[in-house]
This record gives sequence, structure tokens and C-alpha cells, in this order.
Amino acid sequence: MSEKPTKHTKVLIIGSGPAGYTAAVYAARAMLKPMLVAGMQPGGQLTITTDVENYPGFADVIQGPWLMEQMREQAKAVGTDLVEDHIQSVNLKSKPFEAIGDGGQKYTADSIIISTGAQARWLNIESEEKFKGFGVSACATCDGFFFKDKTVAVVGGGNAAVEEAMFLTKFASKVQLIHRRNELRAEKLLQKKLMENKKIEIIWDSVVEEVIGDEEPKNVKGLKIKNIKTNEMSELKIDGLFIAIGHDPATSLFKDQLEMDNTGYLITKSDSTETNVPGVYAAGDVKDKIFRQAVTAAGMGCMAALEAEKFLASN
Repeated sequence: MSEKPTKHTKVLIIGSGPAGYTAAVYAARAMLKPMLVAGMQPGGQLTITTDVENYPGFADVIQGPWLMEQMREQAKAVGTDLVEDHIQSVNLKSKPFEAIGDGGQKYTADSIIISTGAQARWLNIESEEKFKGFGVSACATCDGFFFKDKTVAVVGGGNAAVEEAMFLTKFASKVQLIHRRNELRAEKLLQKKLMENKKIEIIWDSVVEEVIGDEEPKNVKGLKIKNIKTNEMSELKIDGLFIAIGHDPATSLFKDQLEMDNTGYLITKSDSTETNVPGVYAAGDVKDKIFRQAVTAAGMGCMAALEAEKFLASN
């Protein structure tokens, strides 16, 4: 079997959510002929989100997968080379930079934009998978609005879980926070606010065993939970379940090559997407654990492309 010829590009974009596609649009319009490698989940987290109401420019509710399809088409229309592959290793020490795809395809690039995103951690139970997008969510800011005057549960005990629970009280009539321990990990100030909120009830020492719901139309009706100290099972009546046990950035590719924080998020310079390696940029959830919105990811994708263009012009 002969080796596939190496593909070279001025700008290699790894990952295809709002950050990657927006970077591609800007880089293509700057005549840089970018190449975007889509990865395992083309379109990223938005492809598992159904109704999107908070992306600017759309008065009607749009669908996450549709929005990503539109971004992909736009990137293609302005001249991006879209590649269906998954990068499995990179070498940022070589000049030009090198990347190898799953099938052994080699890519070289004068600059790289990393937009590999992050994945929400899930409970990994079968019933959760079944109702994802139908009452089970990992994003309160995305989906809280759909639970006006309803009862919802949040799983977790850190800052994210407490913030999600607080946010959900704007819509839900009752929020039950389910935590496997008997104390929260969240900051004390947040805990105080949580305890003072009349709409929130905390269920300690408990784990979700099963999500209960209807098949047609699909919706969540309740939960089976287990007290881990007594092994006692009980049922909760709820309309929605929010999982807030953290996110994992997709950065294992860049271990020992790029600076990251203790949770694996890539570190960039202030007011910039530039990593500690000149010519390598990071945009979207791969470097942002605070906002994690499609619009902020898209904004960073734009920044990364403009910074890459400037870098290429001066080198």
C-alpha cells in the first residue's frame, strides 16, 4: 500500500463546532485556503441540542444540528477544504506543524487552530441516553427556559451544579439538587445562596439509578434514586433532569506540547487565542470553561482566524 501524499495547508483547523466553522469562514475569506478536519462528532455539542433560542440572528427557534449544518455549508461556500477525518496525533515541535489522521493521512500546516471542544460528563446510564434532548440536558442556560413552572432535578455538587440549580429557579417552580455526598464542593458563598433559595431542595447521599419517562412523545416523568448510605430506593416526580458533574476538554492530543490548566483546558494569552506555541491558537470550549456558549465559541473562532492571518503575514 503506497503512502498517501501529505496534505499541506496554511491553516489547519482541528474540530468543527461553532469555533472551528467560524475560524474557517474568516480564514477562507482572508484567502488562506484553510483545511478543517471535522473530528468524531462533526458540529460538536450543538448536534445533540435540539431547540436553540439564544443564537443571535434568529427570531424563530432553530435546531442545533441545522445551525451547524448551515455553518458547515457557509465554511464550504467561502472556500474551506472540509475533511472527514479524526486527528490522532500532532507534532507542534516540527516546522511546519504535523498532524496524523486515523487512517494514517499526514497533514502539515503553517498554523493550527484548535477547536476540539469539550464534552459534558454524563452519568452513563441507559435511560439517560434515551432521554437526552427530551428532558435530560447538560446545559441549564440552553434548556432551562423550556421548564417554566415545572419541577426539575440537577445532579452534582460543585460550582457548576449549584449555579445551574440557581439559574433554573428563574423558570422552574421547584429544583431538587441530588448529590452523592453529604456536603457540597461548591464555594461557600454559592452554597449560602443556594440554601437561602426557597425553591431548592437538596437530596443528600443519593445517586440517580434510572430516568423514567414516556416513549411517545418522549418526555421525562421522574427518577429512581438510591440513598448510598441506606441503599433505600425512592422515586421523584420531575419534568427535567440536568447533569452538572463537569466537562472534559478534548485536549489529550496536546498533552506535554501545550500549556493547560489542572483540568486540561488550554491556556491562551490574555485577550487572545494564542497558546504558548506561536502559530497555534485555541478557540471555543477547549479553552473556555466559563461561558461555554455557541456564540462565544464562534467569537473566539473569528479571533483565532484573524490572529493566524496576522501571524502568517509576518512570517
